Amino acid sequence: NELIQGLHLITVCQSAHCPNIGECFGSGTATFLILGGSCTRRCTFCAVPKGEPQPVDPAEPSRIVEAALVMKFRHAVLTSVTRDDLSDGGAGHFAECIREFRRQAPETTVEVLTPDFCGSIPALATVLVERPDVFNHNIETVPRLYPFVRPLADYGRSLKVLSAAASAGIGVVKSGLMVGLGERSGEMLEVFRDLVAAGVTALTIGQYLRPSEAHLAVVEYVHPEQFLYYQEQAYKAGLKHVASGPLVRSSYHADLMVQKK
Repeated sequence: NELIQGLHLITVCQSAHCPNIGECFGSGTATFLILGGSCTRRCTFCAVPKGEPQPVDPAEPSRIVEAALVMKFRHAVLTSVTRDDLSDGGAGHFAECIREFRRQAPETTVEVLTPDFCGSIPALATVLVERPDVFNHNIETVPRLYPFVRPLADYGRSLKVLSAAASAGIGVVKSGLMVGLGERSGEMLEVFRDLVAAGVTALTIGQYLRPSEAHLAVVEYVHPEQFLYYQEQAYKAGLKHVASGPLVRSSYHADLMVQKK
């Protein structure tokens, strides 16, 4: 989009090669990638570039809101690369983006999709105190696969991040899972139960697609019926909103989940 490029903004829709970019833009939703375009972690599944992080841009929040207003976005998702180089992991920048939306575009609902901030509760609190409409943190995969898929992350730490958001009273607490990485059905059901116990209310489940030959290989292309099974089991576990399908991504129909909260 020329406007987004002109404002020197990055959407994860473009950066992560999302297959739903046209549908989401058309429905008034976009996911902005803040804090630069280079990630300090090297997760083996992710298409977002890894490398030397850029300096934090203090003008970025106002430019994001400007783009959202011009494009008449009803729901904005703010996510970021992981910034382990920053003392607060970028939490303060997330908070400033939320404040800027509240000041300039109060009608736009705001969802944050955050990293784990290395488990820092003070950093997490910096975001939660701004009361985003949706707090999202992706669990990504089953615990057994973390060493291969998310080698610098920790399953228990991610659950604690989600639990803290739920305890703070955020309206919708959300997470996401990829399938096709070698997970077993029983392991998925255990994750559903763990997410519910942590206070998660919304879940997305989608097929992992290999961004390039340098990334983790796809173990299995999961049948659509299995996605329906996972959706049914997630609801049975106690989740309130579940989007499950091959092309579902973290922000798929994100605006609808806010409307249903």
